[in-house]
Amino acid sequence: MIAGNGRFPLLALETANREGLELVVIAIENEASPEIAKLAASLHWINIGQLGKVIEILKREQVSRVMMTGQVKHVSIFSDIKPDWRLFKLLTSLKEKNTAALIGGIQHVLATEGIELVDSTHLLRSLLAAEGVVTARKPNKEEEVDIRYGRRLASVLATADIGQSVAISEKACVAAEAMEGTDAMLRRAAALTNGKPLRLVKASHGRAHLLFDVPVVGITTIETMVETKTTALAVDAGRTLLLDKEAMLSRANKADIAIVGYPPLEQPDQ
Repeated sequence: MIAGNGRFPLLALETANREGLELVVIAIENEASPEIAKLAASLHWINIGQLGKVIEILKREQVSRVMMTGQVKHVSIFSDIKPDWRLFKLLTSLKEKNTAALIGGIQHVLATEGIELVDSTHLLRSLLAAEGVVTARKPNKEEEVDIRYGRRLASVLATADIGQSVAISEKACVAAEAMEGTDAMLRRAAALTNGKPLRLVKASHGRAHLLFDVPVVGITTIETMVETKTTALAVDAGRTLLLDKEAMLSRANKADIAIVGYPPLEQPDQ
């Protein structure tokens, strides 16, 4: 398992341990939590640019299947990265420098070494959002109108590999996510709306797989929604992870936030 930041890698490891699976973990420095050391059967720390070292570790550990969990800050990927020769060669071959192109390139390099990249939600499928209302409250009419509008925009944004989320207020797109992440996008939107309620809409990429860049919602997302007066959240059912699901939904209900899972607008075609 390659581990980035957030709760995703920790929950995946906890699930693996409960199921009696021993995982080799490659943790990304300045991203992955130190708590991983308590859960991993074998742990290796790497710099974000060390693709050659990743391959070396996987071969030494006799690993032929690997999953990516957690996020790596997009800004880090494109500003702080110090590539080794293996990654430098890949970067110079890319026609585009977005996340999908980069990780797709890494997937190809791993495949040439006999290493398969597998579904990142493999151990946490029970946490994928269900279709329908998952909170105590369903969206009201005003929220439904904003969500319907926002889903079209978020789907285009995600399919274009720009971001996954939009903030909507009164049938207008106040902010769209790019490299800054969902929380920063919501705070930017709140600064522009002068206290008016927001709706958060997240969309998944129009891919046939969940190998990487899976939308994630957790308690931190809900806390940011409370802070920014965001009253409703729409996600793609079956393609969005609800981390620490029970605690997250409990916090959302306490804050009277509505959360709904919708069928993805863009059907995977890859």
